[in-house]
Amino acid sequence: MTDAQETAADSSLRTTGGAPPDDDGLSSEGLPIPLLEPRDGIPPVIADEEGLAATVAAFAAGTGPVAVDAERASGYRYGQRAYLVQLRREGAGTALVDPVACPDLSGLDAAIGDTEWVLHAATQDLPCLREIGMVPSRIFDTELAGRLAGFPRVGLGAMVESVLGYVLEKGHSAVDWSTRPLPEPWLRYAALDVELLVDLRDALEKELDRQGKLEWAREEFDAIASAPPAPPRQDPWRRTSGMHKVRRRRQMAVVRELWTARDRIAQRRDVSPGKVLSDGAIVEAALSLPPNVHALAGLTGFGHRMGRRQLEQWQAAVDRAKALPDAELPQPGQAVTGPPPPRSWADRDPAAAARLSAARAAVSAVAEQLNMPQENLITPDTVRRVCWEPPAQVDQDSVAAALAAHGARPWQISQVTPVLARALS
Repeated sequence: MTDAQETAADSSLRTTGGAPPDDDGLSSEGLPIPLLEPRDGIPPVIADEEGLAATVAAFAAGTGPVAVDAERASGYRYGQRAYLVQLRREGAGTALVDPVACPDLSGLDAAIGDTEWVLHAATQDLPCLREIGMVPSRIFDTELAGRLAGFPRVGLGAMVESVLGYVLEKGHSAVDWSTRPLPEPWLRYAALDVELLVDLRDALEKELDRQGKLEWAREEFDAIASAPPAPPRQDPWRRTSGMHKVRRRRQMAVVRELWTARDRIAQRRDVSPGKVLSDGAIVEAALSLPPNVHALAGLTGFGHRMGRRQLEQWQAAVDRAKALPDAELPQPGQAVTGPPPPRSWADRDPAAAARLSAARAAVSAVAEQLNMPQENLITPDTVRRVCWEPPAQVDQDSVAAALAAHGARPWQISQVTPVLARALS
């Protein structure tokens, strides 16, 4: 039994602070209990300045960490903006805030101050929270904590069940959160998402401390909280699903034109780009290079449901790509700033390939010993970079410096430097 499995089996770690009154989180048969209602009921959605001001005051007066979650409308709306923000704090209760009606939550951010935020999979929610003025100085990520502690399943529902002994209903995770008004079952689900988050944090902190990993987790949390916003992707059209089929530069130009036209329309209509035109249709048109609207209409994804006017706008994009001079056609592949794909190493640099093979095996062994995923011990990209361009003089100091230069945290450096130094030698 792993450390994490022992934690899941240890009922003493199933805390009761976030549970309904007089309930230890387990049924009389020892089975997890469905958590069907927030303990204080479903709070009203805050959608005006008066309600927001009252919420700000309540959370400023609260104590302890703040559980934070956000719901987006991925697959329905353009971009990744937040359509509901959920918060919970001791002494303040749970708040559901509509960031469409209240788009500036910097006052709430200031009220929380430097309080620790508890999030699950923080990197998913922090970008959309930043857009509405909420930026934490300290976080505790319960998903990442679960990974470091060795839990095999780290979704919120799985973690709450295995650690706290409650079953969360997860049926509304992929709904259109831009819907107004939000249905009551969705609001219940949203409130329950933060109901036990602080309790989960407390139990995981104990487990990480027991395993000697708490300081490691804090380094990871600090790295997430202090990370700058991600820069815009270069040539995002290259990420079109099925792009591997497109090999000729003229066809790539068609993908680029169709993707750009689709993105412009999706942004204007505030809908997911996939609802405007599928990736599959874009690739189909690029491979076929249709000469006219009639030919385009015969392709998969451009069927009878699409009107003549829509077909003409897509054909115009295809025609623009076909008319480009060769010098303006996109180059195959993206500019690579790091090492080449590992599959080419054996031919290009056999010694580097041997280093990478040894390094991967060594890192895998350490990760298994520490009972955590390899990618949390050290990122695969960091391993590749150090193996492709190792220090001129390989020793533990030079390897540690190389890892630090690539953004590895001190705890990661201390764990992998000895084995990587041997692998690089």
